[in-house]
Amino acid sequence: MRRVMSGMNRVGVEDEFVVENVKQNWKDGGRRSGGVMEVVGAVLTVLSVVFILFTFPLTAWMCAKVIREYERAVIFRLGRVVKGRAKGPGLFWVIPWLDVIQKVDLRTVSFNIQPQEVLTADGVPLKVDAVLFYRVVDPSLWVTRVKNGYQATHTLAQTALRATLGAHTLTDILMQRTGISKRMEEVLYTASRLWGVQVERLELKDLTLPVSLQRCMASVAEAARNARAKVIVAEGEVKASRALKEAASGLSPVALQLRYLQSLSSVQSSASIVVFSLPIELLDMFIPHLP
Repeated sequence: MRRVMSGMNRVGVEDEFVVENVKQNWKDGGRRSGGVMEVVGAVLTVLSVVFILFTFPLTAWMCAKVIREYERAVIFRLGRVVKGRAKGPGLFWVIPWLDVIQKVDLRTVSFNIQPQEVLTADGVPLKVDAVLFYRVVDPSLWVTRVKNGYQATHTLAQTALRATLGAHTLTDILMQRTGISKRMEEVLYTASRLWGVQVERLELKDLTLPVSLQRCMASVAEAARNARAKVIVAEGEVKASRALKEAASGLSPVALQLRYLQSLSSVQSSASIVVFSLPIELLDMFIPHLP
């Protein structure tokens, strides 16, 4: 029994050894194949350069490329990106039968985010649209890290808009639009910098509320304005009465009589107004004398 167990253990160890050898050989074979392909690529490049040098006057128009000031060219040679920065602007040379050129525009791109249905933190439905400004800062990452950079950026902006606004209440969105825009810019920058994109600015263009909610908000605002107007009128009347009291306390009886007559003369005469002039002394019987 011990012999059988020892034989089985030997078989297991041998199997593991075989598997490890296969894995190691596969890795070594991959490295060797990769090294062979690099050597083949280098030989093809050297032969192509020699051919171009011998036939330079004829192949110059095929090898010369021009890139505008706002563009950069990412060159793929035998399927791999050529090391170094992207080419451009101006004139540069390529190997036509080995290189594939992909141009990237570095100008700022602006696009309108389609109106998004957003539910705020306090349960208010909103329809929000915004505008985003961004530009490509690393053409190599823009070409190699994302398949359709423009579509990916647009989708990311829509998702960030819904997620950020959904975490705030309606009052915060209306009062802190600038701060919310800054937070969304940070979220977009963190997610898109791996693609070689720099988000420059994001602005909320319009917030559309339901009609019923607009009416409620208008009613609340109107009631608040009416209450404030009544308070202001009351405060004005109090101040006016205090001023009249202070003015009357400093007048003599003769001055008070003259003021009374002047007030009568300022009253406009009309058919609906009848003015009777009475001596002030007659009012002494009705007004109690103060000590």
